[in-house]
Amino acid sequence: MRKFYLLFDLEIYKFSVAAFCAFLLGVSKAGIKGIAALIVTGFALAFGAKASTGILMPLLLLGDIFAVSYYKGFVKWNYIIKLLPWMILGVLIGVIGGGLISEIIFKYSMAGIILFSVGQMYYWENRKEKKIPNHWSFASSMGIFAGFTTMVGNLAGAFSNIYFLAMRLPKNAFIGTAAWLFFIINIFKVPFHIWFWQTINKASFFTSLELMPFEIFGLITGVFIVKKINENSYRRLILLFTALGGAMILFN
Repeated sequence: MRKFYLLFDLEIYKFSVAAFCAFLLGVSKAGIKGIAALIVTGFALAFGAKASTGILMPLLLLGDIFAVSYYKGFVKWNYIIKLLPWMILGVLIGVIGGGLISEIIFKYSMAGIILFSVGQMYYWENRKEKKIPNHWSFASSMGIFAGFTTMVGNLAGAFSNIYFLAMRLPKNAFIGTAAWLFFIINIFKVPFHIWFWQTINKASFFTSLELMPFEIFGLITGVFIVKKINENSYRRLILLFTALGGAMILFN
């Protein structure tokens, strides 16, 4: 009997962690970017690293549908066109080769790249001359890293954040453009999760459904928070959260 209660308590703990992370996912999709590492870590603790990616997918798509609807008037398609082909290439690399890279190499590499990029962004933000990086290598590298990390760990937000901040997109354009970009990419990822990795199945989908009310509450909360933040504060907040996300990956 004691073992049953311990297992029951463990299940409550796991669901509570997942529910809180689903709430944070809603907040993130509503516009408070940079907290993906916390969300992914929480889901991995609750369900396991690989299984959690399949449970997350329907939740990500729900958030995407909300975001593209709410911020539909602010999308900048020229930035999506620059980034999307490279992200698709990164997703394909992640599908085929993601399993060949050890977890420790992946973790340190991604954390190092994110923290270095945030450092660069902080430098650009504080220069008197606000230079926008226009070379094709910047979009291609951010796109490939974003595509790869979104496939193997749903962590693309850090790289897309860096790219859109570097392009100096206003707050609502940042959110609306990112929403469409990830809506397209997440739809592209679904078949691989169903047939290649088999991480989306009947059991995972019902778990996703159980968590959707918490995400919806997060979406509502996130919209309220975004309205209260001005442009400059929003940019600093995204930089801070992205840096913290990189640090979380490094020390997790």
